[in-house]
Amino acid sequence: MKLKKYFKKSLQYFLILAIIVQLTVKDMFYLSALLFYGTPLPLIVLGLLLLLLFIKASARKYYAIAVVLLTVMWINRSYTYSPDVDTTNATEVVLWNAYRIRNFEDAFSESKTIPDVMVLIECDEYNYKKIKETYKNYHFELTEKSVGIFSKTPIKIHSKVKTKDHVVVVHFSTKNTNFYAIDVSSDLRHFRKPMLESILSEIKTDEKNIILGDFNTPFESLFFKNFKKNYQHAFTEKGNGFRETWFWNIPLLSLDHIWLSKDLEILKTEKIATWKSDHSMLKMYLKNQVEKK
Repeated sequence: MKLKKYFKKSLQYFLILAIIVQLTVKDMFYLSALLFYGTPLPLIVLGLLLLLLFIKASARKYYAIAVVLLTVMWINRSYTYSPDVDTTNATEVVLWNAYRIRNFEDAFSESKTIPDVMVLIECDEYNYKKIKETYKNYHFELTEKSVGIFSKTPIKIHSKVKTKDHVVVVHFSTKNTNFYAIDVSSDLRHFRKPMLESILSEIKTDEKNIILGDFNTPFESLFFKNFKKNYQHAFTEKGNGFRETWFWNIPLLSLDHIWLSKDLEILKTEKIATWKSDHSMLKMYLKNQVEKK
């Protein structure tokens, strides 16, 4: 009985603290960031539902109200709807964290198309030479940082950097557009603020920029302020469904992002659920103005 009471009290205090962090400081500080990333709203809601099994009947209505309010907040924050549009002549860009055990063949299979440009984070090198031979009319690059790049048109690699803040940035261009492939370390010992700032410091071009990758940072982070100010977020602008791309098709955290300069026009962004990785795939369609010089 004492153990049950202790569990209930501990869970209550923990959830109250988690809610306060979600609604106020978020990831402003290192310790608050650990709680903010570890307790997304869906998990807080599940925790409140669990508490309903342990609290008195007279108090359950208050927890039920909290569950409804937080669920509405989460849906309002994360769910996006955009009307369907014709993408027949669009430029197709795909992003996927390949979970270190998947390669381009897996990605083409999950995408169900061969896109114009594809970026794989944590790409597996298995059968890479065979894949290049199979698709010999196309262009591939595989960096030593496990960032895989595919394009139907020639690729020019401008730089490959691993910053002192544990972020990989690969700048390449194709289809007259600048791409910055990003892989942010998932190690929570590293504070996200300098990591995201280091990405922006590596952006060397002003127009036709697409910054995409696994940022290991949710969209709600305070440190995306400058991204939101200067770029469009592909899924927020033209997506359908919940924005979160992780974990194993359960919408917990939006860790994968595609940011675009405002001179590019997004037609549509899809999130493709898959069991081949713990990350969902993102597929974006751009108006073909990207081909114009």
